[in-house]
Amino acid sequence: MRELKTLTRQAKDRLIEFPDRPLIMGVVNVTPDSFYDGGHYLDAEAAVAHAVRLVEEGADLLDIGAESTRPGADVVNEEEERRRAIPVVTAVAKAVTVPISIDTSKAAIAREALDVGAVLVNDVTALRGDPAMVDVVARSGAGIVLMHMYGTPRTMQHAPSYDDVVEEITEFFEERIRFAMTHGIVRRQIILDPGIGFGKLLVHNLTLLAQLRCFVQFDCPLLVGVSRKAFLGQLVDRPVQERQWATAAAVAMAVDRGAGILRVHDVRAMKDVVQVTAAINQRTAVSMKAQHA
Repeated sequence: MRELKTLTRQAKDRLIEFPDRPLIMGVVNVTPDSFYDGGHYLDAEAAVAHAVRLVEEGADLLDIGAESTRPGADVVNEEEERRRAIPVVTAVAKAVTVPISIDTSKAAIAREALDVGAVLVNDVTALRGDPAMVDVVARSGAGIVLMHMYGTPRTMQHAPSYDDVVEEITEFFEERIRFAMTHGIVRRQIILDPGIGFGKLLVHNLTLLAQLRCFVQFDCPLLVGVSRKAFLGQLVDRPVQERQWATAAAVAMAVDRGAGILRVHDVRAMKDVVQVTAAINQRTAVSMKAQHA
């Protein structure tokens, strides 16, 4: 496995570099219906203030989205997504220095967000939702998150089925990387996300986290989003507002198994989790090298 710090990513005119730990991506939902904080930051001023606060708490990246992708979510039309997202991206880009990701599957929204300060596109459809998206990313040189999703947000939790979830997502990543590179995207732009909770049952989510290291073979940073998700609620029988400790456990395990970016709501707390877990991993690696020297 290559060290994280060797997996520098290109994101337009910026390089996203990894220190001696995974990066923290803070979530900024400009939506009325996201599963955890829907409606809290629908006002642009509130969303910008929240983004600035996340950076102050230690976020290395920000992910701004204006269309909920929670299970069962309705599609938001382009005009409404533009109205919600673009003023916030514009203002946040002026207020912070960390790289900004636009969470969208619409090429027009991605293009406009990249024009006003975003440098990454987080596409839950992995370039399958809008045929124009791959060209937007290739031409701009933006970073691209290719995420696995079974079905669509509206249908993804309707009895998802896999023969071997790790093998099938491995094949999916192979095909999507090949598609992206055939259309002008280079590997150093690509980040992979196995899509925890996106068309997966509890057993699938646990299996993916347990075997996350299988995906480091692609030499692309792995983005993992487990923050306060429903599968954690299934395990601990707590509502979304009370899943921070469950999230911390899942984040620690993801770091241990090779995650490069953790997408979280609770930046300050999860940054502590990441730093401690990464420090233990580093000492473990040093000890193992010494034993085999």
